[in-house]
Amino acid sequence: MKERILITGGSGFIGSNLAAALLKRGNTDVVIADDFSSGDWRNLINVDAEVRAVFCDDAQLLQDIANGHFSAIYHEAAITDTTVMNQKLMMNVNTDAFAAILEASAKSSTRVIYASSAGTYGNSPAPNSIGSGEEPENIYGFSKLAMDRIAARWYDKHSAPIIGLRYFNVYGPGEHHKNEREGTKTASMILQWFQSIQAEKPIRMFEFGEQRRDFVYIGDVIGANLAALETSRSGVCNVGSGKARSYNDIVSNLNRILNIDYPVEYIHNPYPFFQDHTEADLKESKALLDWQPQWSLEQGMDNYIHLLQQNHRGPLETA
Repeated sequence: MKERILITGGSGFIGSNLAAALLKRGNTDVVIADDFSSGDWRNLINVDAEVRAVFCDDAQLLQDIANGHFSAIYHEAAITDTTVMNQKLMMNVNTDAFAAILEASAKSSTRVIYASSAGTYGNSPAPNSIGSGEEPENIYGFSKLAMDRIAARWYDKHSAPIIGLRYFNVYGPGEHHKNEREGTKTASMILQWFQSIQAEKPIRMFEFGEQRRDFVYIGDVIGANLAALETSRSGVCNVGSGKARSYNDIVSNLNRILNIDYPVEYIHNPYPFFQDHTEADLKESKALLDWQPQWSLEQGMDNYIHLLQQNHRGPLETA
């Protein structure tokens, strides 16, 4: 019997890559629920899934969840722009809708795998570990921490596992649309600076490029999500490379791959909530998922830039 898996936010960066990877496994039907407020239909051109243009707490969708129409649920739908300051909107979209999905899925004992975030750690000292330093610096990070707390309250009442994946700085194919919406650019700096080089525009970096982040390739993020289908218990874990790298390292790798020496313009950082150092502690990821990353920053960037040079815009074909 075929699995039938629901992905909310399935036209987005991670959701579309996940849909493509699930379909490649065979014996799986994928249903995507997305209101297309932040995703992109072009990510689904080569993804043969059922698409419902609805918000993730649509009444009929919740009823289908409660009635057991899905073998598993991936909840990727969210406001991901960390500069959004409308607190009620952020909590309504990110937290309240998730609570509704958990209530419905508890009735049918359906596994839920959901997107949390390294934003839950704010500027706490790295490495970032589950259960410590959970001090978000903005409403986005708080909305994700609130999701983790809601999930924990359901663990004992939800007979199927609930797994939260705290994504760090994800990059890779399928994120073009995050740079193309009016008034905002939320794609990875790898894509943004590659496009700046292509357009012969300056690379602008917050002073002085030594901020360190855990950059994780989309192929590893999909690997963690697939592993979450197999775990037998609920919990939250980090999904990152496990190694922090500087923004200067990103430019250095772009120069290496493209065989250039592109100049950098350092600018003042206007964001008081900007994370200076993130690094995923992966102990819980290994224990919960039996998963560990496979891609180094150099390997991930080599693969990604090669695809960008081929004008590849959709999900990662080898995820």
